[in-house]
Amino acid sequence: MKHLYIVRHAKAEGQPPEAKLTALGEEQARSLADFFEGRKIDALYSSPFLRARKTIEPLAEKRGVPIIEDARLGERILSGTDLDDWMMHLEKSFEDYEYLLEGGESNRTAYERASAFLEEILESDDDYVAVVSHGNLTTLLLRYFDDRFGYHELMKLSNPDVFHVSFEEGEPSVERIWSE
Repeated sequence: MKHLYIVRHAKAEGQPPEAKLTALGEEQARSLADFFEGRKIDALYSSPFLRARKTIEPLAEKRGVPIIEDARLGERILSGTDLDDWMMHLEKSFEDYEYLLEGGESNRTAYERASAFLEEILESDDDYVAVVSHGNLTTLLLRYFDDRFGYHELMKLSNPDVFHVSFEEGEPSVERIWSE
């Protein structure tokens, strides 16, 4: 049976791809490695963004499992410019998956790349896979298995956060297993 652990990165200094984890985020990353104690991990996948990779590095080092970076796990870019009312635009993008701002990516396009990644993972020989991404993309990864995930669920995510996706009789079951 396949088990996926979908992880949102720990607390970071900002949104750019090179944003580092905060001191608290570094502590959270170490706690995350302890959190996975007793859980089997065959493969670790990460967004290429620094904050995602640094979130999973302590677990990778502890287990001796390499981190495989995949650009499809990178955060969705809402807009190519800074927006004062970005939260309104983010919510609108969950109401209309085709909603696209200049220089940004629609939720539809991000969902399609997330889906392509997940389909490969589900076909792989690895049964226990951890995937580290970002808030918006984590929500879309989870939505692949449960269409109730949307804007309101995104707003409830913590940094970090962990969801377990398992398959009973071929049907996916999504459960939040992280608690702060």
